[in-house]
Amino acid sequence: MRGKEERPVRKMPVKLESECFPEPLIRGFMPELDMLRGIAVLGVLFLHGFSWRYGNLPFKGAARIFMLATQPGWTGVNLFFVLSGFLISGILLDSRNDPHYFRRFYTRRALRILPAYYLLLLLLALLHQSSGTFLGLSCFFLANLTRFFGVEMGYGPLWSLAVEEHFYIFWPTIVHKAKTRTLTVFLVTVCILVPLARVLAFRYDHGAGLGWYTWLVADGLATGSLLAIVLRRPIERRQAVAASWLLLTLVPAFGIVGARFGILTAQRLLGAALQYTLVNLFFAGLLLLFLVVGTSSRKAFVNNSVLRFLGYISYGVYLIHFLVFRFYDLFVQRFWSSLEPSVEHFSLVCLRFVVVAATSTGLAYLSRKYYEERFLRLKDRFARGS
Repeated sequence: MRGKEERPVRKMPVKLESECFPEPLIRGFMPELDMLRGIAVLGVLFLHGFSWRYGNLPFKGAARIFMLATQPGWTGVNLFFVLSGFLISGILLDSRNDPHYFRRFYTRRALRILPAYYLLLLLLALLHQSSGTFLGLSCFFLANLTRFFGVEMGYGPLWSLAVEEHFYIFWPTIVHKAKTRTLTVFLVTVCILVPLARVLAFRYDHGAGLGWYTWLVADGLATGSLLAIVLRRPIERRQAVAASWLLLTLVPAFGIVGARFGILTAQRLLGAALQYTLVNLFFAGLLLLFLVVGTSSRKAFVNNSVLRFLGYISYGVYLIHFLVFRFYDLFVQRFWSSLEPSVEHFSLVCLRFVVVAATSTGLAYLSRKYYEERFLRLKDRFARGS
């Protein structure tokens, strides 16, 4: 009897383990978020280096286009808010059952934030770069509320740090006491009420301080916090991908449609109410996309070494860059007036940016490595023990 003819065995392509079993979106260490921090601080740097100071000068051609391109750099602060809401809420949600919940959180936050923060306040005082009253209020994280005390904003970057500190002070107690469902309802309510508060501020205050007060910008932190809650529920990867692309496409489309009604400017009612909302939702989509790509075989796309390095020192860069810009301008005015930027010399605007960005980066790195790390090592001890 003739045996059955053996068929050749077809070999199936072997998939990498990371392709078959991608990493979970939420991990103890998410390196792609450092790249987002780098993007955020770079946006702020470009804003203060170009359009914030020289945007009203009549540049033409490529110089004008570049100047306009740096204007959205202010949204870097919104990206920081969304990231902070996401990361801090995640930490709090994951440690709600920790018997040392409050002590560990506040100690670790203090060791991370306060050493560089108070060093900056000391520098501002010694260099006479802010009034004593402003610095006194800033010691208690009231830099964004100085208008209520009739005090001039003495150092712009401190307003957003005040907002984040208010978040750190109150949010842990709410997370610890409330159930997840209640937290979700609360955060959605914040995202609805804050734009309404901006409407009232615009109508009765003409937009003054619209982007400073905690109760007018808290929806950025709430948006990131909502994302932290959603991603801690059972969610399929394809749903995360769909949600990220939905946000990244619909939000710009809504902005384009609403442009004629003033949604893209805080100088009109619709923009005062919803401009920040659109920005926050877009960054929530971008954050979600980075998490998806960062846990796939294409993770290299969201792990750029230069931007991750900037993210690593982003806190220090954000704190010091404004002061470095001030001293560069003072130096040029007093000792080297030929380097003072003007409409005829856009290259000098670029030189100013390069010198300040490089100096700020160097100072931030030295601060992180030789000053802040001393406190961060203590912070790590609290991660291991009670």
